[in-house]
Amino acid sequence: MILVGLIVAILAAFPASADAQATITDGLSFLMTNRSIPTGDFARDEEAARATRDAIASLLKSELGTLPVSASASGFTYRMDPALGGVPVRSTATFGAFLTERALTLGRRHLSFAATYQAASFDRLDGRSLRDGTLRATASRLTSEAAPFDVETVSMRIHTETVTVSAHYGITDRLDVGGALPIERLTLSGERVDTYRGTPLPQAIVAASASGPGDLLVRTKFHLLQRGTAGVGIGAEARLPTGSATNLLGADRATVKPRVIWSVENEHIALDSSVAYGLGGISDELDYSAAVTTVGDQLTVVGELAGRRLNSAMRLTDLTTPNPRLAGVETTRLSAVETDLHRAIAVAGVKWNVRATWLVTASVSRSLGTGGLTSRWTSSIGAEYAFGE
Repeated sequence: MILVGLIVAILAAFPASADAQATITDGLSFLMTNRSIPTGDFARDEEAARATRDAIASLLKSELGTLPVSASASGFTYRMDPALGGVPVRSTATFGAFLTERALTLGRRHLSFAATYQAASFDRLDGRSLRDGTLRATASRLTSEAAPFDVETVSMRIHTETVTVSAHYGITDRLDVGGALPIERLTLSGERVDTYRGTPLPQAIVAASASGPGDLLVRTKFHLLQRGTAGVGIGAEARLPTGSATNLLGADRATVKPRVIWSVENEHIALDSSVAYGLGGISDELDYSAAVTTVGDQLTVVGELAGRRLNSAMRLTDLTTPNPRLAGVETTRLSAVETDLHRAIAVAGVKWNVRATWLVTASVSRSLGTGGLTSRWTSSIGAEYAFGE
């Protein structure tokens, strides 16, 4: 045990640091694979470290590469009124939800532009804190003792800022087409610390950042049916791999997602819901969302629930095995296993018609549950302008 302590002390005296210009993947790999605890099983150490790194990278890609984009329906939707000689009139008083599509379309030859800024700090991974230094990467324990004598912990700060620009156009009164492009900035900083017999010694320090376009989204929607205040729509969207995969700004593969939409709207309140199934990408997934919107004097208040169920995702787990070289010592490694994953968020916000067809939007969202990479609160603010014939 004295030899083990000496080896740890020598390695810990010279903490490694990563260049701030490294890619996000490089920085994450550097942080997760710089180990100092001698476990006697290098191959198993490498496998566990890679699995943990890949799990975090996969979840980051899932969050950024499939970032929810504001619903395609503009706050201002129109229909042709035969009683007024075919003049376009507003088809609803509400300005719609944030993420949930509604059956109504823009209207023929109407165009909308929008830009939204969103900021998020991811602080938990599968319910484990990323920031307070309690995420154990590797630990060695004497079987005769309850607590480990040597523990390596990892702390990380992951922050994202995204500006999404979008445009949508009504080809007919029932058919819309459009697209959206997120411009993202991702920063990662972290530290790996080895605590031997109560003495903390830094092992690795990393700082990396990246910015650029994410994956391009193209989509279309068709207002299939309207019966009184109820409407049904269908749509589809595709994500194209235009974002940098090495910097976790894109999913590195194309995704196609057909969608079904159902809405009920009257003068004062609207209920919207949609269900979609994504094919390809990091994992096939089922998306669902529902929203309630109420309208006041030039103001729409929105309450919303949105969820995703990934068929294949990585989740953290602890693996404990005996040390093959030290009798009476066992090693616990942080690793990952493949499973399904359910994520949900609650959204609340407002849309304010400041003048003419200008909208200012603001919202906050909160993660529900602990699965995956989560941000306790996410805020966004945006603006939208619509015009047409």
